Amino acid sequence: MRLYHGSNIVIDSINLAMCRPYKDFGQGFYLTDIEEQAEKMATRVSKIYGGFPVVNIYEIDDDFRELSDLRIKDFGAHTTEEWAKFIMNNRNRTFTDEKSLLCNRDNKYDIVIGPVADDNMALLFRQYENEIIDFSTLLKGMIYRKTSSQYSFHTEKSIKLLRKVVD
Repeated sequence: MRLYHGSNIVIDSINLAMCRPYKDFGQGFYLTDIEEQAEKMATRVSKIYGGFPVVNIYEIDDDFRELSDLRIKDFGAHTTEEWAKFIMNNRNRTFTDEKSLLCNRDNKYDIVIGPVADDNMALLFRQYENEIIDFSTLLKGMIYRKTSSQYSFHTEKSIKLLRKVVD
């Protein structure tokens, strides 16, 4: 399977310490199986931080989900209540229950797979956190959002599964 990472630099060696915290699935290295999505992210990142759009390509064995020593959380392709709570907990800087299965601040999962929470969903999350909307309204708002996929790698063990594709 091919996975893509949009950036403004070529990444030859993945350094988890350089990854930002408070992301959808926790601090980790994020990729997608949709090349166009990575291209858009590369353009966005280069506009924010400078440089030029770069799509880094990696391969991972198709059967990686079957490895018994990996802890994988797979939300599937659709947004759910569990997915929404997981993302809100990881993004919330004041969330403290790191032992919760609905949080990955402690990297209890080596890899997390699921939909991307886009900017519109981020707005819904903020409205919910500020008590402007209730949880059922949040869920209804998510149903109509077009989502895309992300694979996040959180441990050195999971990073070692990725092989850089050199053109």
